[in-house]
Amino acid sequence: MASKKASIKYNREGIEDATLLKLYEYLLRPRMIEEKMLILLRQGKISKWFSGMGQEAISVGSTLALDKDEYILPMHRNLGVFTSRDIPLNRLFCQFQGKMSGFTKGRDRSFHFGTQEYNIVGMISHLGPQLGIADGIGLANKVWNEEKATLVFTGDGGASEGDFHESLNVAAVWDLPVIFGIENNQWGLSTPSNEQFRCKQFVDKGIGYGIDAIQVDGNNILEVYSTIKKIAESIRKKPRPFIVEFMTFRMRGHEEASGTKYYPEGLQDKWSKFDPLENYEAFLLKEGLLTDDKISEFREQIKEEINTGLDMAYAEDPIEADLEKELEDIYAPHQQNIIPESGSKTEKRFIDAVQDALDLAMVRHPELILMGQDIAEYGGVFKVTEGFVEKYGKDRVLNTPLCESAIIGTALGLSIKGKKAMSEMQFADFVTCGFNQIVNNLAKIHYRWGQNADVVVRMPTGAGAEAGPFHSQSNEAWFTHTPGLKVVFPSTPSEAKGLLLAAFEDPNPIMFFEHKMMYRSLKEEVTDDYYTIEIGKANLKAEGNDVSIITYGMGVHWAKEIVEKHNISADIVDLVTLLPLDKETVIESVKKTNKAIFLQEDCLTGGLGGDICSIIADECFHYLDAPVKRVGSLDTPVPFAGALERQFLPKERFEEALLELLEY
Repeated sequence: MASKKASIKYNREGIEDATLLKLYEYLLRPRMIEEKMLILLRQGKISKWFSGMGQEAISVGSTLALDKDEYILPMHRNLGVFTSRDIPLNRLFCQFQGKMSGFTKGRDRSFHFGTQEYNIVGMISHLGPQLGIADGIGLANKVWNEEKATLVFTGDGGASEGDFHESLNVAAVWDLPVIFGIENNQWGLSTPSNEQFRCKQFVDKGIGYGIDAIQVDGNNILEVYSTIKKIAESIRKKPRPFIVEFMTFRMRGHEEASGTKYYPEGLQDKWSKFDPLENYEAFLLKEGLLTDDKISEFREQIKEEINTGLDMAYAEDPIEADLEKELEDIYAPHQQNIIPESGSKTEKRFIDAVQDALDLAMVRHPELILMGQDIAEYGGVFKVTEGFVEKYGKDRVLNTPLCESAIIGTALGLSIKGKKAMSEMQFADFVTCGFNQIVNNLAKIHYRWGQNADVVVRMPTGAGAEAGPFHSQSNEAWFTHTPGLKVVFPSTPSEAKGLLLAAFEDPNPIMFFEHKMMYRSLKEEVTDDYYTIEIGKANLKAEGNDVSIITYGMGVHWAKEIVEKHNISADIVDLVTLLPLDKETVIESVKKTNKAIFLQEDCLTGGLGGDICSIIADECFHYLDAPVKRVGSLDTPVPFAGALERQFLPKERFEEALLELLEY
């Protein structure tokens, strides 16, 4: 084989011969796999491929520079991360083919998976949420003094996402030991960099965030390896984030179907001279560490690995659909241990009960971290966490920047490290800024690759305070539509305490709604000690024979008031848990009373009432003596002025509808 002259200058200072050869072998492996995958793609044996050809030095050099127990969060073009962590190729190929021995049981494709066994947390398609997760892993490493680095990748296109700003800002403010690797391959699908951003280079962003930043030749595997190794050694001892900008080029399309016709003529030829594999091979030949025979030996060995892995993957039967298994895997397994109430009781407001639960949870779960805007010294806008910093310290009660997405991502990162997290939304309305993390990461992660999300998101919700459209919404139905979440909405102080304590014991993501108007207006005798209430069980708040009122939250108190006003004999079924839903209690009540009305504070259209009424129609049709009624707030934003807000809310319309139903 003729020796080529390297277009890349290499500095091997401090790197042993064995490491130089290992880097070559691990650089060659993903290239050969890719070449095979492109053939299989044309043969229709895999469905899609995102090529990392020309960028392998970044993945391989970075991965081999870290300890194997340090987490890496890769993206589309980081095949070299997976192969450099020595994941068996048959499992990777099963993943690409949707076989059971892959990592997602056929539920997701390509690199959309993680694996605790190899300390990898895969991406989702939204290009950004993984950055916040890295913050959470880094936070756990820092708080528990583990002296570990975390590496997360994004691209020059993905760096336009809001998650990029939020996550880098959080990492900077909290001094998290996270390396943010930006693969600057100069194209986002077909959009060139000059249409993605106007800064000259990404290292310049480090100044704005107060983060150290360095730019490296992403095609130079020795520069990548040495730089990441040096940074990781530094931040293990002195936690802080780093930006590393890897300059490189995407030789093939965003994915194979998109092609590269949009590239200017000659651009690929120019960058082909800086191919990381060919250049490194030429360097090692010149150094006398490689020979033509040794190259052939490496290639034959890797070819055999690939063929063996493919044969094993092909031999595995296609996945057969199993309805029971699909439904089982929506949630992480959890057998709730109900701890009954015992001991003394004292009168507590709703807010006191929530605070009490948080306090007891912090003692019971030393791995629990609370995060939210202004929740530390200030105690939160509702003063729920007042005094917690003095009790538990700044490591466990964290003020966050205004960045809901990064903080929910951070909570998930903590869960990946085996910790627990509570993220407080200052108002439930603000959760929209973190919506993607909740519905696409928290909710789907166990179903996709078996990782639980031990996260409670507290949601101060509801109208009645004349706070207008952005502090008053009832948005629980956004989340009851999302499989994988649990949605809890207590209506009394004792429920709030017992359910919140139960939520922290549950390893699944829980949206915990607290009606703001109950905080200081509602009080009752509440057990002082630790107890839990079953999540997923409805509660009869009144019993009668004439009608079933199905409701939750503030609706329970409206229903009680109106029933007492008119001396109505009614079942008041408080759903309590909105997802998963206790259908049986609803059905049993309606079969008894033969009439049903659903009440929700949420806007009428698209609310939970439509689902409940449909269930009643399906399951209780032959028992009904009247049409099922449904009452909710107006289909408008929540207005500010008192008269308009009262008109918006459904209380008066519910009273009219209930009396009409009883007369039917």
